[in-house]
Amino acid sequence: MKLSCIVVCLFMGVMAPEGHATTPARVPDTIAQRAAACIACHGRESAAVNADYFPRLAGKPAGYLFNQLLSFRDGRRFHADMNHMVQYLSDDYLREIADYFAALTLPYPPPAGRSDASAEALAHGRTLVLAGDAARGIPACVQCHGAALTGVQPGIPGLVGLPRLYLSSQLGAWVSDERHALAPDCMTAVGRKLTSADINAVASWLALQPVPADASAIPALPNPLPLPCSALPTRRGTP
Repeated sequence: MKLSCIVVCLFMGVMAPEGHATTPARVPDTIAQRAAACIACHGRESAAVNADYFPRLAGKPAGYLFNQLLSFRDGRRFHADMNHMVQYLSDDYLREIADYFAALTLPYPPPAGRSDASAEALAHGRTLVLAGDAARGIPACVQCHGAALTGVQPGIPGLVGLPRLYLSSQLGAWVSDERHALAPDCMTAVGRKLTSADINAVASWLALQPVPADASAIPALPNPLPLPCSALPTRRGTP
């Protein structure tokens, strides 16, 4: 606080009429108030509008959010601010935070109006998302994230409504072995098969897709996952 502000505050305190001393405002002790620290990066109420490197939190599956908070706390994901903020928080508190953001229903911003990716790159991205590449052992994104790409309960996130730069940075983190999940770590297995061109194509195409009117994660996939994954421990069709 600047010196002039301090002087003014002190002066106002001295000159306040007797019996009219100001009382500090009481901050409500609610999960919404405590989660307000997330706004600085993730946007107000964590809708993440125009935050290219920070994801939306509102409406994501609670299990997914909880797993990511655990990963930041336990060293499977790395971001200095996130690691610092959650390093001493209990599982119960992290679950409370995850449940809070999962319950938020906020409108999504419109998708990017255009892309600097070529038509060929966008077509390649569409193919990988919708059909995968069987010859390289790459499953389609829709096989795990749902036909509408809005995610699957309890632990698979949606892929629509996210900025291209965030999508590409996270896919790159799987490729570079900078991001991990609990075993079996399915995204690391997929990420290691992706090229830089694949990542740019997928992220560019996804960023152009509109979010469905019902953006909630579906309760279950119609078919078993194509590979073992800790995100769906009860429906992965594997040991």
